[in-house]
Amino acid sequence: MPYEHTTASTTPATRYGDPVLYPTAVQQPLMLPAELPPGVEMVILPGGIRTLAYTQPPAAPAATVAAQPIPAWAKTTALLAPTIGGGVAAAGFGISYAAPGLIAMTEALWAAIALIAAGVIAPALLRTTRKAGNRSAPVQHITQNISASGMFGRASGTVNNR
Repeated sequence: MPYEHTTASTTPATRYGDPVLYPTAVQQPLMLPAELPPGVEMVILPGGIRTLAYTQPPAAPAATVAAQPIPAWAKTTALLAPTIGGGVAAAGFGISYAAPGLIAMTEALWAAIALIAAGVIAPALLRTTRKAGNRSAPVQHITQNISASGMFGRASGTVNNR
């Protein structure tokens, strides 16, 4: 691939760090110190350039607050806080140990409630079904008499329907 011929540049090449030459210097109008607004001052930068800059106003002296005594209720609360926290922690620890027993007791309580409910509801249901079902036929009583004589005697019996 053939290379094309290039012509030399007429501007000199600048390297990194070389000072930049400005063709013309810009003249800024100067302000009198009386014309400067509050908080703006004329400063000289490290390169020797003078410019306007905003400045921080001087910090106002901090007002010192006199130490006040701690109220009695605050001291009492501060002393009670660890005690209450310790009591809550001990209660949680005890409940964690008692949890299996509490679960067993609740299951036993539910079983007792179910037993009581069955004891109350079952007879009421039996009464209502017995009254409705026995209106057509009277109740029959069956008696049975069995007797036997001797150790190896034969048993005999009678069945009476009344």
